[in-house]
Amino acid sequence: MPNAQSKRRKSTGFKRLPKGPNGGIELLLIQSVDHLGKQGDVVEVKPGYANNYLIPQGLATLASDHHKRMVEKHRAKLQEIEKKRLKSLSDFALSLSSQSITIEANANDEGHLYGSVGAPEIVAALKQSDFQLTADQIRLEGPLKELGLYTVKVHLHQEIATEIKVWVVPTVTED
Repeated sequence: MPNAQSKRRKSTGFKRLPKGPNGGIELLLIQSVDHLGKQGDVVEVKPGYANNYLIPQGLATLASDHHKRMVEKHRAKLQEIEKKRLKSLSDFALSLSSQSITIEANANDEGHLYGSVGAPEIVAALKQSDFQLTADQIRLEGPLKELGLYTVKVHLHQEIATEIKVWVVPTVTED
């Protein structure tokens, strides 16, 4: 009769990730992740976040001693690359802040829109002016539902944000 100590644990098919000091998983960030850390940082996250998002998306890897040494070697190079990226983003933010876009929308006589203007419409209008942004970079406090001038925040990076002017005007109809 086998005792409890001689029983073998069944293999679940995946390697367990090493635990950090607080019970989470220690990972080394390959890319910067908003609200978590910058590229090259060692962070501790919950196992589900590590297994289901960070590692499969290629945003992080295990924080082994080898990986930490490699990052320390390349940290100056990474900082130089990040500095150039931040400089180009700040130049882009400066040119973007001087932009004023106009969006036509159907409205009634009091100036209330029949629909609303959201981030996708703003991105499409900016694309016509040769500015490539995504809808998640546009930060609206709510959909624009009236005609007028709005100041819209644009989030380009953790450290770089700017504002643009958005004019919502009535659609011109030909009689």
